[in-house]
Amino acid sequence: MRDEFVRVLALVAAIAISILAPERSAFPQQQEAPHSSPPPSQTQGAVSTGSAHAAILDNEKRPITAGGFVDSGPIVFQDIAEKAGLTRWRHVMGPDQPQFILETVGSGVALLDYDNDGWLDIYLVNGSTYDALSGKTIPPHAALFHNNHDGTFTDVARQAGVTNDRWGFGVAVGDYDNDGWPDLYVTNFGKNRLYHNNHDGTFTDVAEKAGVALGNWSTGATFGDYDGDGRLDLFVPGYVHYDIEHPPVPGSPAVAFSTCEFRGLKVMCGPRGLKGEPDHLFHNNGDGTFTDVSEKAGVADSNRYYGLTGVFADVNNDGKVDLMVANDSTPNYLYLNKGNGTFEDASYASGYALNENGRETASMGIAVGDYLNNGLLDLYNTVFSDDYNPLYKNLGDANFNDVSYQAGIAEATIPFLGWGTGFFDFDNDGWKDLLALNGHVYPGVDQSDWGTTFAERPLLFRNLRNGKFEVMPAVKGTGLAELLTARGAAFGDLFNDGKIDVVVNQLHNVPVLLRNVYSNTNHWVGLKLIGGSKSPRDAIGAAVYLTAGGVRQRADVISGGSFASSNDFRLHFGLGEAVKVDGVEVHWPSGAVERVNLPAVDRFYAIEEGHGIVTGTADTKPGVILPNQPRP
Repeated sequence: MRDEFVRVLALVAAIAISILAPERSAFPQQQEAPHSSPPPSQTQGAVSTGSAHAAILDNEKRPITAGGFVDSGPIVFQDIAEKAGLTRWRHVMGPDQPQFILETVGSGVALLDYDNDGWLDIYLVNGSTYDALSGKTIPPHAALFHNNHDGTFTDVARQAGVTNDRWGFGVAVGDYDNDGWPDLYVTNFGKNRLYHNNHDGTFTDVAEKAGVALGNWSTGATFGDYDGDGRLDLFVPGYVHYDIEHPPVPGSPAVAFSTCEFRGLKVMCGPRGLKGEPDHLFHNNGDGTFTDVSEKAGVADSNRYYGLTGVFADVNNDGKVDLMVANDSTPNYLYLNKGNGTFEDASYASGYALNENGRETASMGIAVGDYLNNGLLDLYNTVFSDDYNPLYKNLGDANFNDVSYQAGIAEATIPFLGWGTGFFDFDNDGWKDLLALNGHVYPGVDQSDWGTTFAERPLLFRNLRNGKFEVMPAVKGTGLAELLTARGAAFGDLFNDGKIDVVVNQLHNVPVLLRNVYSNTNHWVGLKLIGGSKSPRDAIGAAVYLTAGGVRQRADVISGGSFASSNDFRLHFGLGEAVKVDGVEVHWPSGAVERVNLPAVDRFYAIEEGHGIVTGTADTKPGVILPNQPRP
């Protein structure tokens, strides 16, 4: 059992590491802007938890967040959002020039097969405006884009009854009633929505009846069966306790500071200096209702930290999902599942609360994945600019070490402000790569000389299979060279072609669909898991170990994560040059372990607990097996 003494030792060790750490040099092919005096320090009321860094410019004197492009190189993504029909919809969150923190955070996105036709659909959360909240204007709508199977999508949100029409932030997918159809939980400023899937292309909001509507400001929720009863429970982080009638104006009772500045620039206040909102864990009662067990379970957030994204995942391999929370400007949470309905707060002792400098970070998103192929889930957080995104290597038994600099991916992220993120195998070589989507919160940075911009390009890190990554070049005219005001991002195979694509929800802008067009001959398989009577039907919490070509990979079914978003539940495995799968071992949430033989590669399989590979139509078997589909 970890105790306070261990926690203190962990904190002291982290601080010692930061003191002894060597100087870090700037990453290649970039240069610092000259300056005659030290860069200004951060000021009270700002979000950043790091110290000011000198500007990093590319060869054309552009900030590296909006530059560093190359003329040629490997092409990984192309933005096909307009061609796919997504750009008819636009995200709105208050005025274009933000005054308050409520207008800057942005919204998430979910990939789900809501109609069980075997093709991923897209749900995009929208914000709102003050006039809409007061009833003066029609509110902006969320979008549900139905996959037309031909490379295009049609927005059916109104017909489906999922427009939300509230000030939206996050979305989590989970089949909470085990009927074989995915449901949606949408978090808002104001009451949240629980959209129950009616099996006919429509949804019904049952949040009030279910007892999960809450109020004030909720963010990146996650579904998971924490008590092993076969039913999905729900965790909802809280961000800032916000009074729209008394917004956080500097010097007002709502703000702890007399002025809110970032590097001398007056900016909106928060989250530091504002009152935090508590977190909530809802136990699924099995009758369509939930009970708030936050206090009893030990995850109520008595510190009132600023939670942005939560995720259930088993990080100590004991068969029970644990809980991680990315907190903005405050230490992160890691709660270990004790198996008796309660959690142990191992945030500091695990090494996840702080970065290697012993400092809290302004964490936005969480990526969860086994990038070393050693059977352990690692964690990655996106954070504010002037700080690096920490990569936490899992050492076993839920002990983590920040290895960002050793992995070669720390310095590249310092000028960027990160949001959505994920581990995924973009080149199907059997090793998980890493993507961070970026975008600033202060429009005024475009008029600064700090070396950062409001719209920023994505960062893709290729796994070198030795614990290190390399930055993939931003080739002009491709998705990696686009400047985005990115927020939520969701990962999945939208075209059933064995390649993982990414959908990005931008602040005050149209969506981005980064289609994976990377060309090689590597093989793959996709697995749709269907839980049995003692597991959640959508198998959230299951872990799969697949061996091929001498490499043993792990992938988990997870709801939530990234930034306030939810990914494809189908598990994707790149196989490299291997033309067969040597073995598949499924660890079901019920505790059962099942071994399955896959007869071929380059296709999807549905595996049902206790029945192995199953076939059928979308009406009778969610997750129908599909042959490899031609690219539309």
